[in-house]
Amino acid sequence: MGAMDELDSAIVRELQQDARQTNRALAHKLGVAPSTCLERVRLLHRRGVIRGYHADIDPAALNREVEAFVSVQLRPPSRQVIEGFKGAMFALPEVLAVYVVAGEQDFLVHVSVPSLDALHSFLIDRLTQRREVASFRSQIIYDSARKHVAAPLEPPQ
Repeated sequence: MGAMDELDSAIVRELQQDARQTNRALAHKLGVAPSTCLERVRLLHRRGVIRGYHADIDPAALNREVEAFVSVQLRPPSRQVIEGFKGAMFALPEVLAVYVVAGEQDFLVHVSVPSLDALHSFLIDRLTQRREVASFRSQIIYDSARKHVAAPLEPPQ
């Protein structure tokens, strides 16, 4: 991906604060020409540093009152089984995120559904029906706090 210089870091920081600002406003804040700023943003996209822009919507506004993490263990844990399961889970409308993890469990699946009954149905209808699922555990999320702005971390000294 390549190292970011000070201007790249400043662009990323500003876009995380307000991704809707114009290129002209961004360039003005950073003290560079709009053409320089636009080219740097394009390069950051091409390099995969900036992966996209999105609106942060309250799940409750979309009839998704209940969120849970579901830990899943697969058998056999082959690359083909893992990739197939990951794709199948990500395609489900209830699933917000899929993580392949180390440890006793193979996956952490973040789901968002209308009710506890809907969560139960998801677990029974979507997971127990899959032959590769050896076991799963669910944890209901009561409350959460997320950071949407991330700053680069300095390497340990």
